[in-house]
Amino acid sequence: MSGGTAGWIARAGAPLRGRVRVPGDKSVSHRAIMLGALAEGTTRITGFLEGEDTRATARVFEQLGVRIDAPGPSERIVHGVGLHGLRAPSGPLDCGNAGTGMRLLAGVLAGQAFDSTLVGDASLSKRPMRRVTEPLARMGARIDSAPGGLPPLRVRGGQSLRGIDYETPVASAQVKSAVLLAGLYADGETTVREPHPTRDYTERMLVAFGWPIEFAPGVATLSGGHVLRATDVHVPADFSSAAFFLVAASVVPGSELTLEAVGMNPRRTGLLAALRAMGADIAETNAGEQGGEPVADLVVRHAPLHGIEVPEALVPDMIDEFPALFAAAACARGRTVVRGAAELRVKESDRIATMAAGLRALGIVVDETPDGADIVGGAIRAGTADSHGDHRIAMALAVAAQRAVGDVRIGDVANVATSFPGFVALARSAGMGLAETG
Repeated sequence: MSGGTAGWIARAGAPLRGRVRVPGDKSVSHRAIMLGALAEGTTRITGFLEGEDTRATARVFEQLGVRIDAPGPSERIVHGVGLHGLRAPSGPLDCGNAGTGMRLLAGVLAGQAFDSTLVGDASLSKRPMRRVTEPLARMGARIDSAPGGLPPLRVRGGQSLRGIDYETPVASAQVKSAVLLAGLYADGETTVREPHPTRDYTERMLVAFGWPIEFAPGVATLSGGHVLRATDVHVPADFSSAAFFLVAASVVPGSELTLEAVGMNPRRTGLLAALRAMGADIAETNAGEQGGEPVADLVVRHAPLHGIEVPEALVPDMIDEFPALFAAAACARGRTVVRGAAELRVKESDRIATMAAGLRALGIVVDETPDGADIVGGAIRAGTADSHGDHRIAMALAVAAQRAVGDVRIGDVANVATSFPGFVALARSAGMGLAETG
């Protein structure tokens, strides 16, 4: 098993029952820290994800002179310093495994008066950053990277930024957000246009913090020269974390599970549409709003799934949920076809290749294509699968193993703590068969 000693043994457990609340939304948690730091006044965050990625973002802002208190679990009080109140750090800013943190920080730091350097762990250091540094350079930023556009990123301070009208070549909420955050510091108007609409977390949160912005699916426009004002942020439960339980309860006979207060941002819930197309029985109740984001309880009951051709229009709205979808496809009757998902090859791992290899190790037929895969559902056998340090792959393989005929050993799972601390305990409490090793 590569890259780490921590592992799991997953096996068929009991039907998933009861009510569970998964951790807070990672995307909202990152942005709440960032905008709270840049705001005037004190921002209180509840439901904050206590994951390594989001804690890394908080540590970065502490290095930049922002006081952040943690009065209790999943709570943060951010003492904002204003748009121009950040201080030069004394050393590199470590984003850990957080691609969101690094890409959004590049936009914020491009507008500062001081130099800074963004670094990350071994996995993040292999992820492409040129898609962010190129549009920021068009705005006047100066950012140097390692060969191939990889981290570390050295951001030169003291540059005058100007607004641009930018059409992103790929649909990426991280690229859009980096450009919009740099736009807070730019002269004139900044517009981002996308080939497909992506998550609008940044836009919604800018509204919550009082920054004028106009946005619709696929386009967002703001101008510099305004002020962010502190606000209270209630972070909804993370849909990407809920996804593993949605699939597990769908495929394990006898299951009926309620997932509480899940974030239902329409740019995030493509998996819900895909699972329903496969025959899943998932109901929404108690709809409301938290932190500017729609939320609902999701009640999922076991239902036999069948393979589908996943509509390409759903792909941008489920880009983080494909490992969970692959697990559902492995447990479904017939063939599931995924296309238009080339972005998966540059996530924490090459998620197409890594998930395909993991499922093949468990007896599932998977044919890769450059931008997707064909997965033929079937009997899942005992075996050993490697997550290659990718948190979502590890959890997806644990879900698939709930239908296995024996023990499934999953390697290199330490990074699950980046997005879902306490996953094993919560999974076991719901009925899944899962134990830690190593």
